[in-house]
Amino acid sequence: MSNPDPPNSEYFDYRRVAREAGVSDADLGEIEAAVRTEYPGDRMMAELRLLRTMRAIRDRFATVADALLEARRSDAA
Repeated sequence: MSNPDPPNSEYFDYRRVAREAGVSDADLGEIEAAVRTEYPGDRMMAELRLLRTMRAIRDRFATVADALLEARRSDAA
């Protein structure tokens, strides 16, 4: 039997990493929406992807613009 996650549960603290990286709430929201469409029904995988994306931005392996471009490509597909 499936046990749905509460709406605000988090497996990974990607929002903290996003703050450390200087990602705005608006940009994070757009990236979150795109990632969640890639992993419908799998909150853990979506949050892992978000965590890895935010770490890449924080550690300067990627930019917010890179993440938004990828998010927009996902939405268009």
